[in-house]
Amino acid sequence: MGMSMKPDPKLLSRLSGIEGQVRGIARMVGQDRYCIDILDQIQAIKAALKKVEDEVLKNHSTHCVADAIKTGDTRDARKKFDELVELFSRYSR
Repeated sequence: MGMSMKPDPKLLSRLSGIEGQVRGIARMVGQDRYCIDILDQIQAIKAALKKVEDEVLKNHSTHCVADAIKTGDTRDARKKFDELVELFSRYSR
């Protein structure tokens, strides 16, 4: 698999906030709130998730990939690079 991500209190806090936002949307749906208000909240969650995603990607690049390169293990470095290429390929679909 690869290196695991170390616990990050800031990311955990962000994810906890997103979890609360999702619960809030569920309440809005249950209260038959205006669709545009619900959609606005969904967009806010998507933006918050994007920030978390960016942080995880940055962490992967600066730690997992960089460590593989620093160790001189060309097979591992190539594997990490291929993983990034595959990841970006999935994102572009």
